[in-house]
Amino acid sequence: MADDNGVGRGLLIGFLTGSIVGSLLGLLYAPKTGKELRGEIRDISNDYLDDTEEYIKSAKVKANQLINDGKKKSEALVVEAKVKVDSLLEESEKILENAKQKTDGIVDVSKSKINDKGEKLKSAIKKGLDTYKTEVNEEA
Repeated sequence: MADDNGVGRGLLIGFLTGSIVGSLLGLLYAPKTGKELRGEIRDISNDYLDDTEEYIKSAKVKANQLINDGKKKSEALVVEAKVKVDSLLEESEKILENAKQKTDGIVDVSKSKINDKGEKLKSAIKKGLDTYKTEVNEEA
């Protein structure tokens, strides 16, 4: 699309330049008085200036339209990205909460097993000490 605008713009500028040069050459070789020739050159110059001003105004309007379209598209992209980011954050929070719940359950089970094993170990050590004391007392 940018190439099309560049080609069109180049053709328009080339056309305007060729028209001006051709008109001036035609006027210079036409059999007229200097006063008439200057008047015609002035009239043609004014016509081309008017055409150029119209072209510039049209270009400004198109540029503003392109800028506004770009702004609208970028705003839409920002909104879309925000929606996706919010969705991803929500999903990650769910995953994190699920992982916390699973690890809490595992930790609770592990604590319970460690406490049971600790109690059994204490009981075994106490029985071993009692047996030792009994044997020591019997020998004495």
